[in-house]
Parts: sequence; structure tokens; C-alpha cells
Amino acid sequence: MPEILPYIPENITVHLGAPDANAANVRVPFVDYVKNVASSEIYPTWDESALTANILAIISFALNRVYTEFYRSRGYDFDITSSTAIDQKFINGRNYFDSVSRITDRIFSDYLRRIGFVEPLAAKFCNGTTVTCEGLSQWGSQSLAQQGLNSVQILRYYYGDNIEIVNNAPVRGYTPSYPGTPLRVGSRGPSVVQAQVMLNRIGQNYPSIPRVATDGIFGQQTEAAVRRFQEIFNLTVDSIIGEATWYQLVRLYVGVTNLAELESQGQTFYAINWQAPNNLQSGSRGQKVSQLQYMLNVMAEYVPSIPSVAVDGIFGPRTQEAVIAFQRFAGLPEDGLVGPQTWNALYNRAITLVKGPEIPFSQYTGETLSLGDTDFS
Repeated sequence: MPEILPYIPENITVHLGAPDANAANVRVPFVDYVKNVASSEIYPTWDESALTANILAIISFALNRVYTEFYRSRGYDFDITSSTAIDQKFINGRNYFDSVSRITDRIFSDYLRRIGFVEPLAAKFCNGTTVTCEGLSQWGSQSLAQQGLNSVQILRYYYGDNIEIVNNAPVRGYTPSYPGTPLRVGSRGPSVVQAQVMLNRIGQNYPSIPRVATDGIFGQQTEAAVRRFQEIFNLTVDSIIGEATWYQLVRLYVGVTNLAELESQGQTFYAINWQAPNNLQSGSRGQKVSQLQYMLNVMAEYVPSIPSVAVDGIFGPRTQEAVIAFQRFAGLPEDGLVGPQTWNALYNRAITLVKGPEIPFSQYTGETLSLGDTDFS
């Protein structure tokens, strides 16, 4: 699958109680938050593989809360709570165990995700004795460690074989997803793409929201979809995506895709290099073919003459058929070969560049693209 470039927040804001409780917020370094939770949740004398598995689950769950803006999209000014009923145990001001600190310092920039997905796994867990749940059993993880299982084997025992570990994710300050200024007719760029993706996916559950092209251009189609969204969810009906409309989109999108749950539809194809290949043709394999197939599927959603294809990284007859159909649609030579001309034409129609559609292909820097749902089933 394509390389993904996630990030770890420098700090995380914790609400010291249930979400609606009259309690203080504390802002702590993310690494200290993980040490605090791990020292509050598990025993320092457990086997190292059990400790590592539990700490990775703690990291992933917290990152999922940040990534999905689970609380901020609901109007709260924090990222996670200290309530063990819904989040993780955090005791403000407590000391950390040496074994927990040592492991956390080594792996705090690692986390779990499903293979091929972007979002950190909502790695839920419970103690496994007085409370059981769908996810990791803390005491069960220690039992598995004593049987000789390593941390990855323990995690796959509870979360399935289709998980992987992202290593050494970059660390940066928290950046809210809201673009900072309202989006309206005439707006362009990646934030518009993200809004269009969210509208289209939410529209699968609310069919009266019209589908829009994910072209990064806020035109009449997008305006109509925003207006209908605002009408449905009792927002100010002005066809402008201000902060209230944006975070309602985020909240609904996270809900319909289950991104904050163990089993979610998942998000793919972020932060990859979309530079045009020299040539792709029948028999080609690999990441570039997967990207090609993804873009063809984006087009297939809106151009009936272009067939959808499996995103399997194999340039077979079906992919060639779709390429030729796109070339016919775009007025290009119908040779079934994907060189820079066909790739760039497809890219320019299917995906908006990170820094706006006016940036030439040669200037692409490899920064994150927010394309959202890619479920073509």
C-alpha cells in the first residue's frame, strides 16, 4: 500500500472527568499523557511484550480521538477525557513507572492502524476480568506474554491479523481541520476537496444531499449540497461552510464511516507521491497502479462510461479497459498506456493538489492529501 505520513501531536488536552462534567482541562505533552495512562491502567511488573502491546493500544486510541476530532467536532475544547467509561484512565500529577516510561520513550511515535487505512486504530481495551469488551484484554495480554507471544502477536490476537504498526511518525503541534476561513462559492483547494468528500459520504446515508464532483472547486453543485446539508441538520442555511457547518460535517462523517470504532470503513491514499510515472501498461504492478486504479474509480463515480476497477495494484484487462474509457472521455489517444499525459489528465480531474490546483505537478512536495473515503464496493 502507499506510504502514509501521519503525525503525533506535541500536546493533548485532557478533560478531567466525563465530557459534560464541570471539571478542569489539562494540556500535557503527548508522551507524558501516554506514560500517565499506562501507569494508571497496567502493572509495571508485566512482561515487556504485554506492556508494549498495551502502550501501543493506549497510543492508538488517543490518536484516534485526536484524528477524528471526536470531542472538538461536538463543540468541546479538549481532545479526550479521563473517564474510563468512554476513554482512558488519566490521573493528573501522578508518577510514572520506570518500565512504562522506558518503553513509552521508545515507541510513543508508533501506533496501530488497519493495513491500507490511514486513521489510527480505535484500539479499545478493558481489564478482561471485571470488565470485558471488544478489544484487548489487559490481563489476557499478560497471559499471552507469559505463553511466549511477542507484542505484535498479542495485538493481532485481539485486533485481527490486518493491523500494522506505523513507526516513527513525525511530531507536530495540533492543527484543527477547520481551514480557518469560511468556504464559499469560488473557494478552491484541499479543504474544499475534504468538504466534498464528507458531503458525498454523508449523502449515502442522507440521499437528498446531492452528490458533487471532488474537484476542489466550490461551485454550484457544492453550494447546493451544503445548503441541503444545513437544512437537514438545522444549521444556518447560507450555503457557506463556516466553523459550525464544518464540524457538523466532521462529526457526521466520522459517525457514518465508524472511524472512531474498531471496525470502520477506513480512509486510504493520504500523503503519497502522486508524481506521474514514466509508463504504466498491461502487466504493470505496484503502488502506482493502485493510485491509478483509485483515480479511475473516482472518475467512474461520475462518468458512467468509465468502469470501476479493483484497487489491487495489478494492471489487468479491467484496468486497461478503464484507462481507454478515460482516454476517450478526455480526448486522448486511446492506447491503454498511462504515461505522463494520461496520468496528469486523470490526476487533474480526480484529485486536488495539496497547495491548490494552480500548483504545477513538478512542484508537488509530497505533503498530506485529504481525500477521505475510498470504499468502491
